[in-house]
Amino acid sequence: MTLIESISASKANDSSLRIVIIGLSITSSWGNGHATTYRGLVRELSRRGHDILFLEHDKPWYASNRDLPNPPYGRTELYESVEDLKNRFADGVRDADVVIVGSYVPQGVEVGQWVTQSAGGLRAFYDIDTPVTLAKLSRGDYEYLSPELIPHYDLYLSFTGGPTLRRLEREFGSPRARALYCSVDPDLYFPEQVEPRWDLGYLGTYSPDRQPTLESLLLSPSRKWDQGRFVVAGPQYPASVNWPANVARIEHLPPSDHRAFYASQRFTLNVTRADMIRAGYSPSVRLFEAAACGVPVISDNWDGLDEFFKIGEEIQVANNSKDVLSILQATSEVDRRRIAGAARQRVLAAHTAAHRAEELESYIFERV
Repeated sequence: MTLIESISASKANDSSLRIVIIGLSITSSWGNGHATTYRGLVRELSRRGHDILFLEHDKPWYASNRDLPNPPYGRTELYESVEDLKNRFADGVRDADVVIVGSYVPQGVEVGQWVTQSAGGLRAFYDIDTPVTLAKLSRGDYEYLSPELIPHYDLYLSFTGGPTLRRLEREFGSPRARALYCSVDPDLYFPEQVEPRWDLGYLGTYSPDRQPTLESLLLSPSRKWDQGRFVVAGPQYPASVNWPANVARIEHLPPSDHRAFYASQRFTLNVTRADMIRAGYSPSVRLFEAAACGVPVISDNWDGLDEFFKIGEEIQVANNSKDVLSILQATSEVDRRRIAGAARQRVLAAHTAAHRAEELESYIFERV
């Protein structure tokens, strides 16, 4: 009997699964996008009747910035070290139907070795940073995953789809690599009827490889259009960044304020990390959040973008500041609203946390 057949047989009279997730953070969204992904997924899995235990390493930078210290879905526990994790949660990991280890989990290789050796059910790796992970592996940087560990995970869940999935199976020996993209919570992200304060905004933590695109697609347009109103929200930007006078700055924006932030923009900007552009098929959660809020998105371009949104109808693509200014200045209000509405419908039909929970279930019970 295969592992999946064993899980199916054990659940013949009970549709619920015992799932343990060891992830970077669910309690704090400070400086990371993992928390919002885990919150939506855990909530929807819980709604579907599954028993979810989320385990998070208690780190001081999250401890002092916890915007959801006690998630109201599933059960969340903090652990102090890998030894603490093993000592307190060995039984839970051994007895779970599914154990998922996420990317960027502190000492992730050691955690993964323990899980793949001791878990009695299906063992999965959830890579919320797949292109970054593969770039790190190519450099010999095994911060949270090693090439030797990948074949021991029964399932590789990836934020990146397309050719990367085949690469994970053929080059790294994953038994099964499946896309589990980011998603949006429609209960939290929906249109608000407010008058926009800014013509274009961007939400994202500082990243050196994203900064040139932010310069090209937001800061440069702001310098060329004195009457335009711009905003950048996110932490960790260095003091060396030269912010034009018509660019407002917000240091940190908790998820509870994201909807209002999007609603305050005529357009919002999506900027993709270099590794994710090279891999393609790596949608940012900001794409889905803004679209769900009924705010049209201007994005840099990458392979696979048109699989998520119809370019020109559901999303606008810009390659330089001239493209951005043309969109901002020449798009009629009717067309702006039409594009936003089409994108929102696309997201609600395929990219909510509920969709991801269903997809995860299908992968768990997928026969191979």
